[in-house]
Parts: sequence; C-alpha cells; structure tokens
Amino acid sequence: MKAEIGIILGSGLGDLADEYCDEAVDYDKIPGFLASTVAGHKGRLVFAEISGKKVVMMQGRSHFYEGRKMSDITYPIRHLKSLGVKTLILTNAAGAVNESFHPSDLMIITDHINFMGTNPLIGKHEFGERFPDMSKIYNLTDLAQDCANEAGIDVQTGVYMAFSGPSYETPAEIRMARTLGADAVGMSTVPEAIVASACGMSVLGISCIANAAAGVSSQKLSHEEVIETTARAKQKFKKLVLEIISAL
Repeated sequence: MKAEIGIILGSGLGDLADEYCDEAVDYDKIPGFLASTVAGHKGRLVFAEISGKKVVMMQGRSHFYEGRKMSDITYPIRHLKSLGVKTLILTNAAGAVNESFHPSDLMIITDHINFMGTNPLIGKHEFGERFPDMSKIYNLTDLAQDCANEAGIDVQTGVYMAFSGPSYETPAEIRMARTLGADAVGMSTVPEAIVASACGMSVLGISCIANAAAGVSSQKLSHEEVIETTARAKQKFKKLVLEIISAL
C-alpha cells in the first residue's frame, strides 16, 4: 500500500494506530523490519485513511540500546520512503531537562543534539546527498504550533537530546545536557530524523514528557512511569496529531 504521511508512535503512544486501522502487518512479516523488545511497542505497520490522507503508522520502533545496528533501526524510514511517504511525524516519550516542563506535557521538537556516539549515515552511501544539510531538520514546527493553538492544546517547544541508553542519565549528565541547550532527553528519534531528512522528507517531532530527568526531581526513574504518564497524555496527543494530519 502507498501512503503520504508516516508516523512513528513511541512508548505508550500506540493507541492512535488501534483506533485508526484499515490494514495492519506485523513487523516480522516485513523483510528488514526488526520487532522491538520494549514494553509499549506492539510492532505493527498500520495503514489508515485519516482526514482524506493516506497514513502509515509504525506502532513501535527498534532502539539502538537493544543491540541493533543503526542501519537496522533506520531501515523502516527507507521503507516508508519507498511507500511514498513525504512527511514523517516522529513521537517519543522523553525526560524533562527544562525545569518548567511537567509530566504529560507535549513538546514540539525544534532541533536535536545527537549524543548517541554514532550517526546512521555512516557506511555505504545509498541515497540522497553524501553530506546532507541538517540545519533545518524539523521544518514543520510552525504548522504544529498553529495546530496546537487551533485545537486548544498547550504545548512546549524545545531541543531533544538523544543518549544511547538503556540506562537513564545521571544528574551530572542532565546538568551537561541543560548546559548544551537541551530541554528534553530520550533514547530514540534522532537517528530516524537524520535519515528522514537525508531522504528528503519533511519532519515533525513530538515528545511526550514522561518524567523529570535525573536531578530535576528526587523521584526514581522507571519505564513503568513512562507508560503511565503517556497514557494520561494520549487523548491530547491524539487530538494534536489528528489536527496536524488534517492541516498537512
């Protein structure tokens, strides 16, 4: 099937694909796709028509910390490109570095910092420019902000910093992230955004703030908390994404 809009649904945010599903294919049935081993990632490619647009949703993703190669975790982006996807919406659950952010806030990503120690474009050059410009990866931030205003949803904006994981960051690392200009941290999204931009896609990133990062609060960090918080935010998340799809 063909699609014009692709969405990668992060931890705890897969309900949109359950609600809008015309056809679904498990990742293990698609050559080159690897199923995620992380709770909250079902591992399905879901096709739907939403607001008259052909949409394909990845219900879960693979992560670098699972021991996968960068080429493995970004292969689905190339697959989406082959399906005709021109616009990619990337979502994730993230920890707040910015002390004004609160759990269940939505943050529109304006830029990122790649702190994963590698780059998904390393290796054989197969598409696009060899040295692609990354100065404006997230080129739909204004559209997303307008859609949030139209839907009456308060959103944050900020810079997302990607660490390799799977351990959460230390308080010292969070202080470093804040010094470098990060507003939120996580363990995904950046490799996919780099490859999508290199493929010529328009990219939008949305983080669901799942918790305060280490040192911002005294609460112990856990993946269970991530799932619980994203569940609380899922209604406004779906509302915002549907508004964005309609506006594209």
